[in-house]
Amino acid sequence: MTAISNIQTQTNKWSQAILKPAQEFDSTPLSVISGEIPTGLRGTLYRNGPGCLQRGGVPVGHWFDGDGAILAVNFHRGGVAATYRFVQTQGYQREVAANRYLYGNYGMTAPGNFWQRLFTPVKNTANTSVLALPDKLLALWEAGKPYALDLETLATLGEDDLGALQSQWSYSAHYKRDGKTGEIWNFGLTPGLNSQLRIYRSHPSGKISKAVSHQVGGIPLIHDFVMAGEYLIFLVPPVRLNLWSIMLGQKSYSDALTWQPNQGTQVLVFDRQNLQLVAKSVTDAWFQWHFANGYVDTDGLVRIDFVQYQDFQTNQYLQQVATGNTHTLAVSCLSRVYLQPQTAKVVKVEKILDDHCEFPSVPPVNVGKYSRHTYLSAYRPGTNTQTEIFNAIARFDHKTSGFCIADMGENRYPSEPIFVSNNENPEQGWILTVVYDGNLDSSQVWIYDCDRLQDEPVCRLQLPSFIPPSFHGTWKPVSGI
Repeated sequence: MTAISNIQTQTNKWSQAILKPAQEFDSTPLSVISGEIPTGLRGTLYRNGPGCLQRGGVPVGHWFDGDGAILAVNFHRGGVAATYRFVQTQGYQREVAANRYLYGNYGMTAPGNFWQRLFTPVKNTANTSVLALPDKLLALWEAGKPYALDLETLATLGEDDLGALQSQWSYSAHYKRDGKTGEIWNFGLTPGLNSQLRIYRSHPSGKISKAVSHQVGGIPLIHDFVMAGEYLIFLVPPVRLNLWSIMLGQKSYSDALTWQPNQGTQVLVFDRQNLQLVAKSVTDAWFQWHFANGYVDTDGLVRIDFVQYQDFQTNQYLQQVATGNTHTLAVSCLSRVYLQPQTAKVVKVEKILDDHCEFPSVPPVNVGKYSRHTYLSAYRPGTNTQTEIFNAIARFDHKTSGFCIADMGENRYPSEPIFVSNNENPEQGWILTVVYDGNLDSSQVWIYDCDRLQDEPVCRLQLPSFIPPSFHGTWKPVSGI
C-alpha cells in the first residue's frame, strides 16, 4: 500500500471529498439555502457509503474498502435535522485504536506474513446500503451480516442475525421490498469449492421467515438481483474468483476476480414464494452491478431493466476512485432483457438508453411491477467520464423514451437519486439527493419535484460538513413500513 503523500496532486474537485476522512456530527438543524421545505415531506433519508479511505497515512486499495458511515436527514414538522456517524463495527474500532489497517478487504490483503494473512478475517465495512426497519436501521455489506443501528441517534447496536443467519452466512446490500405488503427478499453468497447462494424471505420486521440454499458453480460476483412479479431473478455475470490466491494471501478479492466471457451470463429464475429454482439458462456475456426493476408483461415475458457493461473494466475504474484520480473508461448503458420465466431463455436484449449511467431505481411502490419512470445517476453533457464521477441525476420515461437531466452546475456531485412520495398526495413525489459542492467543499441536500428535474430544486439545505460520495440510501416515511 502506498502512502497518501505519494498520491499525485489532484486537479478535479470531487477528489477533495474522497481523500480526507469525513467528520461525524450529532443531530444538527439544517438551514435552508433556497426554496422551501415541502409540507408533505415527512420522514428520514438514510445514506451509506465509505466515510474514510485512509488510516495512519495509508490509503485503501479500492473504493469498496472504506469504513461505512451513515447520514440521516430527518424531515419533521419543526424543520430538518441531520446526523452523521461511522458504523462502529468491531474492525473499525480496532483499527481506529491501532491507527493502522489490521484486516484485508475487497481491494486489500491483510498486513503481515503469510500465516498472519491466512488467519486474519476480512473486515465487515458495513458501507454499502441501508435497510430501514420499524425498530432499527441495518447497515448492509454483501459479504457479511448486517449491523443494526438506532434509527434516530445512529448508535451502533451490533451485528444482527435477523433470527436465522448462521456464522458463515452473508446478507446482501441489495434487498427487494414489496411496496404493498412490506415483505423483504434478499440473498447471500457463501464462497467455497461449491459456493452456496442463499435466498431469504423476511417479514416486514426484517426477521427471516424462510431461507433456501442453492449450489452455484465456481465463485461468482453477484451484487444484485431483481424481483419481477412472482419471480426472483439472478443474472450472474462471467466474473469468477480465484479462491486459492485469496487463501494464500497473494491477492485481494478485487485482484483475484477474472473476466471469463466464454462462460456467458447465467440466468437463474426462482419462485418468489417458495424460493425454489424454476429454470436456468446461459446467455451472452456482459456485466452489471445494478438492476433498475423487473416486471411480467401482458405476454407473460419478464422484462428486466439494468445498467449494462460490456466487460469488467468498471472494477478498475472504481478502484481508481479511491485515489481521487480516475483514467479508465468503463462505459455503461441502460438495457432491457426479455426472458421466458418458465425456461429462463433470453428472448431479446435491447439498449434503451445510450447515456453512461448508474444507480438506477424506481419508486418503491413499483418494485417488481411496471414503472413508467427510472431514476439514475448520470453525467452532464460534455463530461469526460474517464476523469469524473457522476455529476448529474436524471429520469428516463419508458413511455416516451424521454431523458431529463438535472444539471446542477460545474463541480457538483449528487448521490444516487431517491424517490419519495408526498405524504399528503400519493400522486406527487420528490427526488432527494445529497450533493457535494466541490466549489465550496461542502455538502447539501437538494429536493426536486420528481416531474421537473430540469427546473431548479424546490429546496436546498446546508449540511454541517462535507459528506463523501456514498453508495446507496433509502427513505423511511413517518408512517408505514
